Amino acid sequence: MFRMVPRPARLSAALAVAAFAVTAPVAPARADQVEILNVSYDIARELYAQINPAFIEQWDAETGNELTVNQSHAGSSKQARAILQGLQADLVTFNQVTDVQVLADAGFVSENWREEFPNDASPYYSLPAFMVRGGNPKGIKDWDDLIRDDVQIVFPNPKTSGNGRYTYLAAYAYALKQSGGDDAAAQAFVDKLLANVAVFDTGGRGATTTFVERGIGDVLITFEAEVENIRKAEAEGAYDRVVPSLSVLAEFPVAVVDRVAQKRGTEEVAKTYLDFLYSRQGQEILASFNNRVHDPEVVAAHAADFPDVELVKVEDVFGGWDQAMDTHFASGGVLDVLLAN
Repeated sequence: MFRMVPRPARLSAALAVAAFAVTAPVAPARADQVEILNVSYDIARELYAQINPAFIEQWDAETGNELTVNQSHAGSSKQARAILQGLQADLVTFNQVTDVQVLADAGFVSENWREEFPNDASPYYSLPAFMVRGGNPKGIKDWDDLIRDDVQIVFPNPKTSGNGRYTYLAAYAYALKQSGGDDAAAQAFVDKLLANVAVFDTGGRGATTTFVERGIGDVLITFEAEVENIRKAEAEGAYDRVVPSLSVLAEFPVAVVDRVAQKRGTEEVAKTYLDFLYSRQGQEILASFNNRVHDPEVVAAHAADFPDVELVKVEDVFGGWDQAMDTHFASGGVLDVLLAN
């Protein structure tokens, strides 16, 4: 079960953790000791704090070798840039396909990385959802409510955060459906939504802190998993979850960073680590952190935890991530035009 540091240190303590958090062995490394670095997105700290010990136990039982799993957490796009600039990641667990693809384009990750693991190398998924204050005082039910004059929202900046890009695209997809595919109407809808943003933090955990610790805004938009994990960490009834009628499928892609792992001799353990995320045990841990998973038995066991929602794919609505990035998020794109209004 997800547990955060008790009040009053809960999220502030999480933020006090350095972006690069290392669990290092005390004794000098032996020949049979192995270290790997998982470079991940910023709101996954608590999740992988549970994944790592479970995998280490399995690795020790299967190989008899000691393993240390080090973690680095920050915005997914920032992490990809750090690897390009020299961060020695053995593997990545990101929250946006483009951040892995940029590594593949630069030769750090296999060209066929999406074929190396099931479900397009996405062992779990989520979607943009809403967290509102206890009792839902503003009566928030769907995206339409977020453009009202009396509502202030908080979500990460789409220019710097994969989490924020999913939110932007989900709102845009909803508006396209409501308008019968009218792109001008969709832009006008998203323009109103952006005008209601109280704070644009650079990443998902920063947005959560703004909403929870600083008390800013009526609605936090973030991954559904983050919504539920925070709700469970806070006092009962402090916050409610609202799942909109339509949202965007948020994949969480993974890959071995071949260029680093080959040099360090960690290819086998890095791949086995990612395979573990697809195992029954791994899927159960992922689901316990309110991520939607693929294993049929785990899905059935947690069916009551996840409301029904119409999920659309970036590929189906926006022509894929490359086109979405060029049209909406590149310099001078639709997002820049709307933000300048």
